[in-house]
Amino acid sequence: MSDDTQKAVANAMWGGRFSQSPAALMEAINASIDFDKRLAMQDIEGSLAHSAMLCETGIISTADRDVIHAGLKQVRGEIENGTFEFKKSLEDIHMNIEGRLREIVGEAAGRLHTARSRNDQVALDVRLWIRDAHDRTIAQVENLMRALLDKAEKHSATVMPGFTHLQSAQPVTFGHHLMAYVEMFGRDLSRLRDSRVRLNECPLGACALAGTSFPINRHMTAKALGFDGPTRNSLDSVADRDALLEFMSLGAICSMHLSRLAEEITIWMTPQFSFIRLPDRWTTGSSIMPQKRNPDAAELVRGKTGRMIGSLVSLFTVMKGLPLTYSKDMQEDKERVFDAADTLEIVLAAMSGMILDLEPVPEKMAAAAGAGFATATDLADWLVRELNIPFRDAHHITGHLVAAAEKAGCDLSELPIETMKEAESRITDKVYDVLGVDASVGSRISFGGTSPKRVVEQVAFWRGRL
Repeated sequence: MSDDTQKAVANAMWGGRFSQSPAALMEAINASIDFDKRLAMQDIEGSLAHSAMLCETGIISTADRDVIHAGLKQVRGEIENGTFEFKKSLEDIHMNIEGRLREIVGEAAGRLHTARSRNDQVALDVRLWIRDAHDRTIAQVENLMRALLDKAEKHSATVMPGFTHLQSAQPVTFGHHLMAYVEMFGRDLSRLRDSRVRLNECPLGACALAGTSFPINRHMTAKALGFDGPTRNSLDSVADRDALLEFMSLGAICSMHLSRLAEEITIWMTPQFSFIRLPDRWTTGSSIMPQKRNPDAAELVRGKTGRMIGSLVSLFTVMKGLPLTYSKDMQEDKERVFDAADTLEIVLAAMSGMILDLEPVPEKMAAAAGAGFATATDLADWLVRELNIPFRDAHHITGHLVAAAEKAGCDLSELPIETMKEAESRITDKVYDVLGVDASVGSRISFGGTSPKRVVEQVAFWRGRL
């Protein structure tokens, strides 16, 4: 078979742009530099700490350390100013940096990788990166919570309907409703902080999988890199991606909370509700319907939840069947976690902006809060409290009065006292005191209730925790 025929067969097998040989396909599937170059600063940080430790333990000379450090700092400068050339032929960020270091400092660069493998090097880099992602996300969740607290305090007495099954249930306050999300994001914050503590162990020094025969000081590198200490098992050190999975898991939960709030914003903005207004920067118009104000920012926050969950499931699927220790499959972790972190950051920022800018329409909320016999439970509670009627009987009496109001086309507060007495003769005019929405929310004074007093207390509690 001629060379041309062999090339034609190869082209048919590999197809598309892989016209040279199977080697071109292997380079394309193997190289990760297009995405793992985001780890450049973490890789240099780890190399600086590693070479300092190698010098301290006498494994390399002071002269080599100084040359390596100077070269690494030059590489860092080139990356920061955009002059560094990332080469796919060098596969990944680790080899790209080491290759450029060798061009700058020569033979000393070859000593940097002593007592280190790309396995523990990448484990370190991604752990440093995900630690930074935790810190950014913690700050963003705190900012969102503060925005919610400010809005909740301002509207601690602004009445709105509370819903079950998206049907009017009982009046609540807008502040109380927002504080429900403070609780959700508070749990997200707690999970982030817990995860941040758990991941703060340094895998550097585990080498390929079994540790090293060189007299390295892993505690020194761990301290230099801000870890609480080194990891305790070299196998687990290079095989583990729990820190990424945990961040993506809690990110998925947080994005689900964001999605629920985004859904409510979307509903509240409909003309049928008109509970809130958002400025133009968070909405768009229609290309054909000039009257439209679409809550696109909220919809995109809601939509990106699927992306977050998809990234998490993808990495779970990559990791689920891998034997110890390192397998090339684990290269697939970075794109997933980078995308998840980027997505979470942008939706948190968008939601914080919307919460700061949205303004409720109190008259619309109040009108809706009083509709649908929302104070029926208050009537039943009054019958129990004032007339000592068992709650089940009070529930039945209230149901009878709701039916009477529905038939008359009026609210419970508009029913004549005579009609009330037909259902229960002991009812007096005092019953009307509990049938207004303001009185209803004011009466919910149990701990965690919707009373404005309780809302203000919870705002103060969360401000203290933050």
